[in-house]
Amino acid sequence: MGTQPKPALRRHETRPLSVGLLLAQDFTLSAFSLFVDTLRLAADESDYSRPIHCRWTIMAETDAPIRSSCGVEVLPGSGLIDPAQFDYVVVVGGILHNHPKANTALYAYLRRAAALDVKLIGICTGSFILCRAGLMEGRRVCVSWLHYQDFRDEFPDHAVIGDRFFEVDGDRITCAGGAGAADLAAALVERHLGSRLAQKPHQVLLLTPMRGTEGVQPHPPMAHDVSDEQVRRALLMMEQNLGNPLQISMIAQRLELSTRQLERRFDAALGKRPSDLYRELRLRYARWLLETTTRSVTDIALDAGFSDCAHFSRQFKALHGLSPSFARPALRREATESTWGDHDRVAIGASECAGQRPF
Repeated sequence: MGTQPKPALRRHETRPLSVGLLLAQDFTLSAFSLFVDTLRLAADESDYSRPIHCRWTIMAETDAPIRSSCGVEVLPGSGLIDPAQFDYVVVVGGILHNHPKANTALYAYLRRAAALDVKLIGICTGSFILCRAGLMEGRRVCVSWLHYQDFRDEFPDHAVIGDRFFEVDGDRITCAGGAGAADLAAALVERHLGSRLAQKPHQVLLLTPMRGTEGVQPHPPMAHDVSDEQVRRALLMMEQNLGNPLQISMIAQRLELSTRQLERRFDAALGKRPSDLYRELRLRYARWLLETTTRSVTDIALDAGFSDCAHFSRQFKALHGLSPSFARPALRREATESTWGDHDRVAIGASECAGQRPF
């Protein structure tokens, strides 16, 4: 009786996820690194970094280092490879105004990839590059709130979203950048390789739980349709100082206006006083924290610039029509599945400012 042949080793049944990366000059290092590190951690067990389940290639026209916006340089690993070899071709953008817009070879490569039905991704201002190549017509484009107006100025005929982490529109995906690049990469891993591999990078990188296409940017600006440049600048100052609110008089001084002049401009542009808009921004930020974190109401009130939790709760309810605790999705679901009496609602309102969980 002859020796039975050993069975062949069973191959992994899922084809590796393959991604080609193109980096613009002055690209954003954080968005690039979070995207690639998510692939790296999903690609192998533990922290061995072997490209087993995911493979990625940094491409460029030349072998010269590519400078990021913070000065760190990255060496490309290859020239421009046939895009048909990739599941996705990703363009990582960066500083908008520091280099020429035209890049004929890059645009031609992206158009070739599109013609081959390869999915295209624009991260950070990489979405601008896809638009300049004529590849986003009739599609929704997701950008950072910081570049929302820049996008509208350059592409007035494109549909733009400035309050999400990323947007999937058919075979085009655009991402606001920053930490959203990790969420996008995890979503790709989950789609191709399953949730187990997708969750691992977020756990290792100590990021918040994965956020899909419904994930909301922390504080999308109110300045989308504001034409008054001084009012837009004032709103941006407010958005950048939510936890430690500036005096309206200080904002006016930085804009070389009197407080009264700033108030008149706000009234003409938005029909509200700057102090009211500032408070609304802080309360919107607080609601985002309540919906996306498990931090206590007291901590969130402080982070949104309110020193008095009871005052915060009153202001929050006046704007949103519900108490801070009821802004948490889990509690809203629980409330709709049961009958809440007035006594229950009073108890919740009392506990939230004491930093207690209401359930």
